[in-house]
Amino acid sequence: MDAMLKAAGTAGMVAEETLDPVDWADVQALSHRIVDDAVDYLRDVRERPVWKDMPAEVREFFAAPLPRSPQPLAQVYGEVTDKVMVYPMGNIHPRFWSWYMGSSNFTGALGDFLAAIQGSNLGGGNHAAALMDSQVVDWCKQMMGFPQSASGTLVSGGSMANIIGLTVARNTKAGIDVREHGVAAIEKPLRFYGSDQLHSCHRKAMEALGLGNNALRRIPTDAGLRIDIEALRAAITEDRAAGFKPACIIGNAGTVNTGAIDNLQALAKLAHEEDVWFHVDGCIGALIAVAPENAHRVAGIEWADSVALDPHKWLHAPFEVGCALVRDASAHRKTFAVTPEYLESTPRGLASGHWLHDYGLQTSRGFRALKVWMALKEHGIEKFGRLIDQNIAQGHYLGTLIEAEPLLELVAPPSINIVCFRYRGDGLTGERQKALNTEIMLRLQEDGIAALSDTTVHGQHCLRVAINNHRTRRDDLDLLVRETVRLGQEILKSGAAR
Repeated sequence: MDAMLKAAGTAGMVAEETLDPVDWADVQALSHRIVDDAVDYLRDVRERPVWKDMPAEVREFFAAPLPRSPQPLAQVYGEVTDKVMVYPMGNIHPRFWSWYMGSSNFTGALGDFLAAIQGSNLGGGNHAAALMDSQVVDWCKQMMGFPQSASGTLVSGGSMANIIGLTVARNTKAGIDVREHGVAAIEKPLRFYGSDQLHSCHRKAMEALGLGNNALRRIPTDAGLRIDIEALRAAITEDRAAGFKPACIIGNAGTVNTGAIDNLQALAKLAHEEDVWFHVDGCIGALIAVAPENAHRVAGIEWADSVALDPHKWLHAPFEVGCALVRDASAHRKTFAVTPEYLESTPRGLASGHWLHDYGLQTSRGFRALKVWMALKEHGIEKFGRLIDQNIAQGHYLGTLIEAEPLLELVAPPSINIVCFRYRGDGLTGERQKALNTEIMLRLQEDGIAALSDTTVHGQHCLRVAINNHRTRRDDLDLLVRETVRLGQEILKSGAAR
């Protein structure tokens, strides 16, 4: 009877599947090849174009429908090699200076790989990855001069780090329980203050926090594009008299346009006097705090109530990883913590660890810490500080090259590592000069020479070079100036843009 039941059960069984390989040896061999290709890819990055446009057939490849049946992994990797790896954004290249990216590092890439292999969810719990996450946050506190008692969390990047800090500021200064009653119950409308050079993520934060863009008052800047302290003081006084509640001052430790750094010490003092939260957007320059020759530029950041910074910029971690630090750990946790019945702590076991999701918006969190941890352990923070000093010195070197070239002009003097300049163009002004400089920028990109961005400073359109790159050398900057001059002359001579 038992044999009959066993036979019947076996006959009715459905074959169970897994995503693990059928042949681990084949996967191991392919994995070795992938690592070898990756080493070659980074080793030879200088020999490739910074960027190149994709032909039509490559773009069409990414319009293919959902795959229904399997194909060999080696074939899948071949498609990645042919269609993805040869058309990068370019930010790991030594002549990529668009926006403000960071240029990654091989050790960090290994960390990302190992984090994916281990597969831990960093919502919290009692396991090694969670302890490492907290350790990296502690290291960031040390870099910023924050006390050990402060709080923090790793997030996707600067925009989310700023949102975390500003959310704590809103809840702390609202005067009511915002989480329970909502922003509509706030008695006096809150006001946040920052310079007219603030990153756009702060507007998004105001909108997401239910306060609206009008709650963010932009304060004029001085000739160096730093916030005008007296104008800020006057705005706070004016708003109080008008029935608003000043809640938060946002200081820039490096603006995205020019790298201008507000007087953080003066802002901290004013925030204390006015009893408002002091948040520092340090996604551009907070990490200057670890640079021996330039740390003085961000003096006062250690007095902030909260700081946003980006390890995927000047710590060159592979995308993505940001960090929000909050001086008042209790206020930080009270802003986000929720304990549902399925996430209650236990005295022992997996659920006995710290719940990291209590400090942000994500319950599911990737293991971002490992790539930062490994690179810091390999190189030490002192080397990263020297690399920051190196980039700042390179920015000033580029500024001297531009000043020495009659066909180019600085639009704003470099303060740190961001250089804003333009090709003069004899007799060209306004839109015609903008069109010329835009064409120079596009040809530099299309020819694979260098990647620049553009912006408007003091009402003048200009090209923008952000040297946030550990692979950049001074001869790369020499090349940039030569090629910019050559292209400007060529475009003017032809009389037409490509």
